[in-house]
Amino acid sequence: MLVILGYVIVSLSVFGGFAMAGGHLAALFQPVELLMIGGAAAGAFLVGNNSKAIKATLAALPTLFKGSRHTKDLYMEMMSLLFDVLSKVRKEGLMSIEGDIDTPHESALFTKYPSVLEDHHIIEFMTDYLRLMVSGNMDAFQIENLMDNEIETHHHEASVPVHAIAKLGDAMPAFGIVAAVMGVVHTMESVGIPPAELGILIAHALVGTFLGILLAYGFVGPLATLLEQKLEESAKMFQCVKVTLLASLNGYAPALAIEFGRKVLYSTERPSFAELEDHIKKNKAK
Repeated sequence: MLVILGYVIVSLSVFGGFAMAGGHLAALFQPVELLMIGGAAAGAFLVGNNSKAIKATLAALPTLFKGSRHTKDLYMEMMSLLFDVLSKVRKEGLMSIEGDIDTPHESALFTKYPSVLEDHHIIEFMTDYLRLMVSGNMDAFQIENLMDNEIETHHHEASVPVHAIAKLGDAMPAFGIVAAVMGVVHTMESVGIPPAELGILIAHALVGTFLGILLAYGFVGPLATLLEQKLEESAKMFQCVKVTLLASLNGYAPALAIEFGRKVLYSTERPSFAELEDHIKKNKAK
């Protein structure tokens, strides 16, 4: 929603300002210039990215027009799930959760938290390391190192669309110049026409540069920034699970272990100690 609002503000500011200054908006409508810039950008995008990057970018684009799913409620659900799992481990032993982590979508523990369960990345991360804990063959240091490596790999993989869109935005002004140069070439070959018509051709050529810069900094570039922010938000989920499980491995009680996880969250989404405690109590009562 904010993306659409931002686009509306950019468009009204630029085109509205041009109209208020006495400009004719019809002069800015140049489909051929848009075809040159958009077509060249699409072609360069295909050339500069492999199939994996293209698929990842196309899959990421719809998420930009949705609000963040990483809310305080989601974090409280995840920490409540971790508390339930660790409490069961503390009471019944690590082997008691083997069935839960093997089939989380059928587990009574996991199905209580559908908003967390629908994120297969975080569920896979959580169950994989719980499984390593059950095996008992790795110490906390080894598991922490493995977690860090996996989080880093996930971050690099998820940042591919960010770089692809950012590079596309960076290329837009250059493609605008290409369109403008093509317009100048057309103008120069028409140098014998009346000055009034020649002025129109020059104006059309300049529109190419204008559109390239506007698309780059008003439309495409901000998408890369927003996608990067969403990536950083998603990383907090993994960090929260990581520190909570490591705290449990180091012998802390479930209530203290999830406090470790709570502390790594951003202040804007971090629930207070009392909020999280009340949420866990409510889920216990269900």
